[in-house]
Amino acid sequence: MLDVRRREFITLLGGAAAAWPLAARAQQGERMRRIGVLLSTGEGNPQRQAQLAALVQRLTELGWADGRNARLDVRWTAGSVDAARKYAAELVALAPDIIVTDTSFDVAAVQQATRTVPIVFGGVIDPVGAGLVDSLARPGGNTTGFTAFEYAIGAKWLELLKEIAPGVTRAAVLRDPTIAAGVGQFAAIQATAPFGIELSAVGLHDAGAIEPAVAAFVAVRTAD
Repeated sequence: MLDVRRREFITLLGGAAAAWPLAARAQQGERMRRIGVLLSTGEGNPQRQAQLAALVQRLTELGWADGRNARLDVRWTAGSVDAARKYAAELVALAPDIIVTDTSFDVAAVQQATRTVPIVFGGVIDPVGAGLVDSLARPGGNTTGFTAFEYAIGAKWLELLKEIAPGVTRAAVLRDPTIAAGVGQFAAIQATAPFGIELSAVGLHDAGAIEPAVAAFVAVRTAD
C-alpha cells in the first residue's frame, strides 16, 4: 500500500527488503535474487551513495548478502531521461526480482520497460497525478512506494501562517513552472486556501531567483 508519510528513502528500501518471503533468505542451493536499483543522480552524489550503503547494510541485517544470495545491479542516470530509459531496459533484461528507484521519470522509464517486475519507489511527488499509480490507497499494477508529501499539506502551510499572523491577506507561492508537480500543488493550494488570503504564483527556475522574487512581491504591496 502506498504510504503518504514523509520518510527517508532508506526506510523505503529497508521496508521493501523486509517484505520478501522469509523462506527465500540464505537457503542453500537457492537461486541468487537480483535487485535492480535505478537512481536519478550521478554516481558521485554523496547522499545517494550513503543511501545505497544503508540499503546494503539493511539487506545484510535481513539475511540478504550481496554476492551470496542476492545481487545488486545499480545504474545511475545523472538526471538524464534518455539514460533512465536505457538503464531501465538494461535492468529489466537482467530479470530482477524487484527494481528500486526514486524520481518520477525513473519510475516511468521502468514502467515502460516492464509491467510485471515489482517496482518500489521513494520520494515521488504526486504519483497519482503523474499516472504512475491508480490511487494512494490502491496503487494497482506492479508499482508501489512512498510519496514525499500530499498536496493538501500545502494548504496546511497557509492555515498555519494564518494562525501565526491572522492579518495576512496576501501570500506568494514560489514554484518552478516547468515542474508538473509544482503546478499541481499550486492548484491544490488554491482550492483549499484559507478564506481571505490572496495567492500569487511566483515562477522560479533556480535558488538565486528567490530573493529578488520575494522583494518584488513585497514591493507590490508597498506600492499599494
